[in-house]
Amino acid sequence: MTDAGAGTGVSPDVTGRRIVVAGATSASGTAVCAALLEAGADVVAVGSDAGRLAELERRAPGITPEVCDLADTAAVDALAARLGAGGGIDGLIHLVGGWVGGAGIPGQSEEGWAAMERSFRTLRSTTRAFYPALLASPAGRVAFVSSVSVEAPTASGASYTAAKAASESWMRSVADGFRRDAESESQASGGGAAATIFVVKALVDERMRDASPEKTFAGFTDVRDLATAVLGLWQRPAADLNGARIRLPSRP
Repeated sequence: MTDAGAGTGVSPDVTGRRIVVAGATSASGTAVCAALLEAGADVVAVGSDAGRLAELERRAPGITPEVCDLADTAAVDALAARLGAGGGIDGLIHLVGGWVGGAGIPGQSEEGWAAMERSFRTLRSTTRAFYPALLASPAGRVAFVSSVSVEAPTASGASYTAAKAASESWMRSVADGFRRDAESESQASGGGAAATIFVVKALVDERMRDASPEKTFAGFTDVRDLATAVLGLWQRPAADLNGARIRLPSRP
């Protein structure tokens, strides 16, 4: 782990930074892992399916794959302890999620809510477990992807939006923790950690475009643009990013 930018919370690049990508086998995870690897980061790719992780490793050779059920608090704590024993952690990018809808409020099924609640639970588990390491890093960064629906909830997406709103609240609390801990004497030597919320309408990748060439995906954010935004987390001061809610660009 490089000490570039120590004292400012800024690194000119991510070379040598050790970054954990949770939910790495998704399309967005693949794009983020590839971009971080190309930029010189040490990427720890975490997923629950060994087969999908093996496929990711073939597509992004150089990652360190880790199988872990991120909804299992004990398993996440053990993973964080083991990774921490092998060196510092400079980033946590949480990409666990998906969309589940229903026909109005009565159509918000228990199965759908369980899936959405799991995405919040994994964010809570991972940020709690990796918090000390991110705080200790010269430029610790944690980010997750939220939705514009938090600003304008709909009945059909009630469960999805409720989980995203809870996740945003949790991330603001993480940001407050970073701010308070950085001000304490015990953390005075740290470079500053930041918790950031990325906001999209939805994400799109080339496979989705190929599968539905008739669709325009208007307002969607390309996973490559998400990857670029992730790289940018280490190019700005922690004070600018901590607690920030950043709307990502969309492509026509």
